[in-house]
Amino acid sequence: MRCDREDLLLYAVTDRAWLHGMTLYEQVKQALCGGATFIQLREKELSADRFYSEAVELKRLCQQYRVPFVINDHVDIALKMDADGVHVGQSDMEAGDVRKLLGEDKILGVSAQTVEQAVRAERNGADYLGVGAVFPTGSKADAVEVSRNTLEDICKAVRIPVIAIGGIGSANILELTGSGICGVAVISAIFAQKDICAATAELKTLAGKMVGL
Repeated sequence: MRCDREDLLLYAVTDRAWLHGMTLYEQVKQALCGGATFIQLREKELSADRFYSEAVELKRLCQQYRVPFVINDHVDIALKMDADGVHVGQSDMEAGDVRKLLGEDKILGVSAQTVEQAVRAERNGADYLGVGAVFPTGSKADAVEVSRNTLEDICKAVRIPVIAIGGIGSANILELTGSGICGVAVISAIFAQKDICAATAELKTLAGKMVGL
């Protein structure tokens, strides 16, 4: 399974920092009910066994909603449980090596902060790029800020879809209008909210407006 531009409109990245007594499964289900179009399982603290079992459950849930499900970084786990794909950063495995392991039918997303990184990722088989942080963010301690000009330059330099990530929420998402992106990836703007379903629905409406749907 590869992805379409429309799949990337509202890309939800998990983070168990805001569970507030809920399970991650329950939170992701609320995000899907609200209209999230793509789910990435991003867990830095879980053991491999816990990560695997959670990934299997979430994949099954995403299949019910016909939404792509990818794993952050852990190529081995993604292959073992047959996720729809993987997202890797610049400090993770090289995109070309990941593509060889995944094969041609899986989704490969790559983080990029420069035009050079973006072009190389496309050449090495990436299906989409996650570019950021476009706004200040507390969700990723080592996030590098990417200017509006760089974001636009990346969108012009590649043919594959580009999504923006980093500090994006309902208050600033429309500032990205006209940048060339096809969607946004968010963490706290969905999963830190009291009503995840409602927050997701609002963001999806705004994301559609941003890209001109």
